[in-house]
Amino acid sequence: MTSNAKWLQAMMVAIGLLLAGCQANITVMQIPGQGQVPRWYVCRRVPVKDGIVVDGRMDEAAWKSADWTEDFVDIEGTDSPRPAPRFATRVKMLWDEEYLYVGAWMDEPHVWGTLTEYDQIVFHDNDFEIFIDPNGDTEEYYEIEINALNNIFDLFLVKTYINGGPALHDWDLKGMKHAVWIDGTLNDPTDIDKGWSVEFALPWSHLAVCARRSCPPTGLEQEPWRINFSRVQWQHEIVNGHYQKIPDTPEDNWVWSPQSAVNMHLPEHWGNVVFKNVIVNEAMADQLRNAR
Repeated sequence: MTSNAKWLQAMMVAIGLLLAGCQANITVMQIPGQGQVPRWYVCRRVPVKDGIVVDGRMDEAAWKSADWTEDFVDIEGTDSPRPAPRFATRVKMLWDEEYLYVGAWMDEPHVWGTLTEYDQIVFHDNDFEIFIDPNGDTEEYYEIEINALNNIFDLFLVKTYINGGPALHDWDLKGMKHAVWIDGTLNDPTDIDKGWSVEFALPWSHLAVCARRSCPPTGLEQEPWRINFSRVQWQHEIVNGHYQKIPDTPEDNWVWSPQSAVNMHLPEHWGNVVFKNVIVNEAMADQLRNAR
């Protein structure tokens, strides 16, 4: 082999290795979920002089001072082949000595629901869901679902489903308060609604049963609680003046912190919530109270 031929052969090998390396990098970049870091939220405390009335409206001064989360994304994440959510969803959180408060707003031009019996599988309607793993060990966690009729399905999981569960459907979050407010009309397909909001007060006294950490928080903890939120949305049609799901059409799943899979029961992907003692300074609190 001549020196030119050897040089050409060496160049071809080098180019081949380079292309192989580039292809390997492309493959890695295309793996779903790569680079999707769980989201964070600072949950601030309700001032002592303020109170939260659980009516679904989130119109108290403390709510006005709380931050919204980011808009929800598809459950598989922003690099999912699935389309982005059709309607916006956001959440706020607050806490005091008695409760963890969760409020959510959902854009929705057609607010409807059908399930009215407690502990029915509520996500068979459009719903909003809360998942809480207090100590982040992916075991002993809570799930709460609510639909536009203010109907609740709450359950406790000893372990994730893939690790054998079980899911205890007869578990109840005792002392929980919840409410729904609709900006529009429920189950009326003749008009266009703006959306619906939900409001929860989740008692620390019952969350503490399996939290294995301070309940309520001290506000000084370094380790966050692992929490996530989900919205299940079904495509619908109107038949004889009533809403119904389009047959054989899968639901949309939209979440705060992306799961990288169509599976909410992967607590390692849930968001991180840090509890702080101060919501606003007293001057700001007074200003907000006077503005109500």
